[in-house]
Amino acid sequence: MRLKHTTVISWSSLYFEIMLLDQSIHQISTLLRQKNLSSVELVTEAYQTIKEINPQINAFITLVEQNLALKQARNVDQNRVKFTSPLAGIPYLLKDSYVTQSLRTTAASAVLQNFIPPYSATVYHRLEDSGAILIGKMNMDAWGHGGSTENTDFKPTKNPYELSRVAGGSSGGPAAALACRLAAFAIGEDTGGSIRNPAAWTNTTGLKVTYGRVSRYGCIAYASSFDTVGPMAKTAADCALVLKAIAGQDPYDATSAVQPVPDYYQKLTQSLKGKTIGIPTDLYGDGLDEPIKTAILKQKKVFQALGLKLVELKMPLLRYGLAVYYLIGLSETSSNLARYDGLRFGQDRHFFTTETMRRIMIGTYALSAGYYDAYYRQAQKGRTLLIREYDQAFTHCDVLLMPVNPISPPKFGELIADPLTNIMADIYTVTQNPVGLPSLAVPCGFTPNQLPIGLQLVGQLFAEDLLLAIGHQYQQVTTWHLQKPQLL
Repeated sequence: MRLKHTTVISWSSLYFEIMLLDQSIHQISTLLRQKNLSSVELVTEAYQTIKEINPQINAFITLVEQNLALKQARNVDQNRVKFTSPLAGIPYLLKDSYVTQSLRTTAASAVLQNFIPPYSATVYHRLEDSGAILIGKMNMDAWGHGGSTENTDFKPTKNPYELSRVAGGSSGGPAAALACRLAAFAIGEDTGGSIRNPAAWTNTTGLKVTYGRVSRYGCIAYASSFDTVGPMAKTAADCALVLKAIAGQDPYDATSAVQPVPDYYQKLTQSLKGKTIGIPTDLYGDGLDEPIKTAILKQKKVFQALGLKLVELKMPLLRYGLAVYYLIGLSETSSNLARYDGLRFGQDRHFFTTETMRRIMIGTYALSAGYYDAYYRQAQKGRTLLIREYDQAFTHCDVLLMPVNPISPPKFGELIADPLTNIMADIYTVTQNPVGLPSLAVPCGFTPNQLPIGLQLVGQLFAEDLLLAIGHQYQQVTTWHLQKPQLL
């Protein structure tokens, strides 16, 4: 089988070269097991595409040595019967916030630019056991502090749909790479939208899981009570296969959930009849760009055709989500980052970026004597109100339909030049993390100048199976997720 073959396919007047990694994980896995494709071919294609594309988008911080990845690929090819996971032999990417033994881990900060961890994250071990092949550690906003991957010490990642614009963040590196088919899937990390934000801006799919659904052990913490480990891929079906492999209780993480892990892939075709989607009308007013609003609300007919009911509702307390998120999140990050001194990691705290120092100072101020009750304690009370607001909403519906981003991908400098605008870019994604709810971001259109638009489906605790089923069935009747950037 050739690594690439040229076939002309038109999606909205765009033309593409078909690649092995255009296919779904299920399709690739089937070809591998039938021996109509080898893992060596997959990995070789990935590295060839990386060589061509990555210099343009700067998605990688550390690229695994190709010979090492090919060695692992040959091992899977030669011992296929030993690997039962559909991820076996498939190349993937890891956001550089997860420690990997003997492989540099930086969190995109110069503080850790030469850090080689002595152990690996649980999510890495589970994927290693499945036979998946890591090919790179990906760019991000340093420590997860940002929504554009501009706050990195390894140069910003560029949006492959327009190189003058950001790819989103903080998981911008993995998202941009997946959009360019540099791997089959990636593991991101979502504290306040860091999976969903870049997924929406790069026309990919990303799942923020229920807090505790996937072990955080080995994840470099931003805000410990918000952080979640989740899959990023081309489709909801791919995310389902990845989530099955990485989810479940972990003895190394006391916050990991004891709930059984369902077969998410098998549940993708479950009936949606009788299920209701709630539309919080508060979120579709001022501040949301008109092309984004129009694209999302157009999808109501698609969801109705799938058998879903729609109901409008009010969620006025969500307006306080930004304040709750930033007070608690920055308080936690000020505590978490206190450990990064030269004695342990080789570089002192002078290497923190301006954005990181800003967040540390705000968090320290909120926790300081005389201000704790006025700010941090009040934010925790606000968190309780957000929980109640979502609980009330879910008495009327099963899933909520929300925007992901209020704006299209901005040009470089537009967000980091204005800290308030930078914060406001998270307005639709920060309320789920304090509550612990899962949320799936899927592509739903393009702006008039061909920039991607995403929507998010928010579910109740541990309702990932329903979110993935809706996302999958939606993607069976739409083609937005099939479009690729013109770089390819």
